[in-house]
Amino acid sequence: MLKTLRDILRTPDLRNRILFTLAIILIFRMVAHIPVPGVDPSALRNLFSSSQLFQLLDLFTGGTLFNFSIIALGLNPYINASIVMQLLGIVVPQLEALQKEGEYGRQKINQYTRYLTVPLALVQSYAVITFLKNSSSGVLGSIGPIETIAIMLTMTAGTILLMWLGELITEQGLGNGISMIIFVGIVGRLPVTLSQLGGIVTADNALTILSLLVLGLFIIMGVIIGTEGQRKILVQYARRVRGNRLYGGQSTHLPIRINQAGVIPIIFAVSLILLPGVAGTFLSNVSNPIIRNIAEQLVAFSQNVPLYSGFYFVLVILFTYFYTSIIFNPTKVADEIKKYGGFVPGIRPGKATADYLSFIVNRITLVGAVFLGVIAVMPFVLQEITKINVVAFGGTGLLIVVSVILETTKQLQSQLVMRSYEGFLNK
Repeated sequence: MLKTLRDILRTPDLRNRILFTLAIILIFRMVAHIPVPGVDPSALRNLFSSSQLFQLLDLFTGGTLFNFSIIALGLNPYINASIVMQLLGIVVPQLEALQKEGEYGRQKINQYTRYLTVPLALVQSYAVITFLKNSSSGVLGSIGPIETIAIMLTMTAGTILLMWLGELITEQGLGNGISMIIFVGIVGRLPVTLSQLGGIVTADNALTILSLLVLGLFIIMGVIIGTEGQRKILVQYARRVRGNRLYGGQSTHLPIRINQAGVIPIIFAVSLILLPGVAGTFLSNVSNPIIRNIAEQLVAFSQNVPLYSGFYFVLVILFTYFYTSIIFNPTKVADEIKKYGGFVPGIRPGKATADYLSFIVNRITLVGAVFLGVIAVMPFVLQEITKINVVAFGGTGLLIVVSVILETTKQLQSQLVMRSYEGFLNK
């Protein structure tokens, strides 16, 4: 461990990447404490402590919504824009063609995603302001149209700033910038959560809280096993003779991870599960009785813990399959294996190999999807059982923290290995 850390610090490029990432994180944490004017912080904290959905939303905004800072929306508009673009990529032929054009297509889709983030941020900021104004918590006082527009523009600019910082980390820092910012926000909120947990410890619930901590350790073990677990498919390469030399004849393994999608399905599902409650609150004061009735049903749905927990679980499973189908294309992998003279023993190359890989991926993804779904709804179940509100951190937060740590560690190790090969070749 110490040797690896020493090697990282001795490598100028890696050292600069780490320092750059830390600088961006410092900027993020500083901006997260700049509040929007006109907000009552104590009333806001009381409002969020009364709803686990809001605590979960604050978890994914990096703790910025709890302070109602200028980046209170977090990256939710950007995540929603990414979901919309990926769904449109299935039904719009032009976007589907862009997805197949490699780096150029990816850059164009990212550009369209940024454009879509702006109107989504404006809509979400107005929905949040309307909700706070309509609630009886007194978070926002009497504000006029000018103040409302100013807060909307401020929150939208904060989301764009956060999106830019995340992309800077992805390009010039370490790890995935979006996941890194969410990770930093969760870790930043951890001391507050632990202090709240310590403040409610009594002789009656001490055993329950101790059980939650032990359960957290098992969740961490399960996350590591689920993230690192994989199915290895044997691939053999035929022998080829070129001139007087013999090529091929080796065998290798194609690793298929249990959880190929990482934490992305949970992030996507959270963005959608929160929409009914926000939309219901937003439309609750509409004069039309039909729309108002629909709004009341949406609000009731967001307050029905078993119902939205089940819906959340289903969304996580669906998004796991959806995202896995995007990042792993069995037909493309089978064509690559066939192109280089490889084959899976007992399976014909080409379409038969693609069907076999698809069958394996679907079975493995089911295990990973159910695992993610259980982790996602665990905070809701535990809160209903223990009646302790601070367990909102729960399995979802641990999953994100552990996954980001593992991903960043792997990237550091791969960078070190690559540079050790470069040094060997330069000799």
